[in-house]
Amino acid sequence: MKPADLRAMSVDQLDDEFLKLKKERFNLRFQRATGQLENTSRVRQVRRDIARVKTVAAQKRAGQKSK
Repeated sequence: MKPADLRAMSVDQLDDEFLKLKKERFNLRFQRATGQLENTSRVRQVRRDIARVKTVAAQKRAGQKSK
């Protein structure tokens, strides 16, 4: 997911995206543990997407409070 796409989202949408990515990370962890994971790079990609979502959400929240 690109940062520009995330910046266009509202804080509520970012929270929803965060929950969706956490669920995906959870499922990927189980797939890796059971040996069913085919795309191993997806784990890293999801982890970084979670960090991006949290960063943009924190920036938006900080911007809302300062106004």
